[in-house]
Amino acid sequence: MWIPPGQNQSWVSEFILLGFSSDPTTNRTLFSAFLLLYLSSVLGNGLIITLVCLDMHLHTPMYFFLCILSLLDMSCVTTTVPQMLVHLLSQSQTISFAGCWLQMYIFGAVGLTECILFVVMAFDRYVAICYPLRYTVILSWGLCTQLSAGTWACGFFFSLIHTLFTMRLPYCGPNRVNHYFCEGPSVRNLACMDTYVIEMVDLIISVFMVVAPLSLIVASYIRIAQAILKFKSMQARCKAFSTCASHLTVITFFYAPATYLYMRPNASYSPEQDKQVSLFYNVFTALLNPVVYSLRNEDMKRAFLKVMGR
Repeated sequence: MWIPPGQNQSWVSEFILLGFSSDPTTNRTLFSAFLLLYLSSVLGNGLIITLVCLDMHLHTPMYFFLCILSLLDMSCVTTTVPQMLVHLLSQSQTISFAGCWLQMYIFGAVGLTECILFVVMAFDRYVAICYPLRYTVILSWGLCTQLSAGTWACGFFFSLIHTLFTMRLPYCGPNRVNHYFCEGPSVRNLACMDTYVIEMVDLIISVFMVVAPLSLIVASYIRIAQAILKFKSMQARCKAFSTCASHLTVITFFYAPATYLYMRPNASYSPEQDKQVSLFYNVFTALLNPVVYSLRNEDMKRAFLKVMGR
């Protein structure tokens, strides 16, 4: 739907999210699958938050940051999936301009906060392995709180810049977004003017929030690997590598699709493929994080059994 304010101008008041399919039978199947994925993701990450809060042995910087990661993952899927589920069973697939603005902002804020959080988590592993005796001194609760607040502030600030630039563009129609949520590049393609400036703004944000954090993570793990190779005990090496492997797996699942989606020119935009990559980046990563990084962790297993009363 678009509203003509005058002879030479028009703007859209709502967007239509095309989603994955227009076939009702396919949509019902997708609804069941995505509902299961969403509930599993929320329950898995919610369990991690609960265990960290209830078990005193998990009150360490590592699990503090892990708890924040789980909260971010829950926020990420909750920002997009519930509305997608409604649209799969509904005749209407519309979202208001303000709703689209809000969804884009929150999704971007959570994603950018995760980008910075992974750097903090890499720093945590670096201190734990390279300076084990000074771990709790260096990563005091005061510093952990400051690092946490800083990640949230950076994520929400840069997302605000991205969203303001994108949603201030003139949208004259059509208003059909070929995506399952209001994702920046998908909405931006509907603008009625050249988007070169906002593309450059997004590229600068991506350099600061994707390339720079990833470089710091790589540098941290190079130092970590050097420190681990100096361990005399093979058991200690294996334990350290196992912890780092979990973190690196999660980072790969997060940064690979994020880099593909947001670090390439607008000309190479492919709606159908981008929806699939975005789904993995948004839903599957949030589901895999508890399994890969936490639920296979012995401390988490002990905490779970303790809470269950065994």
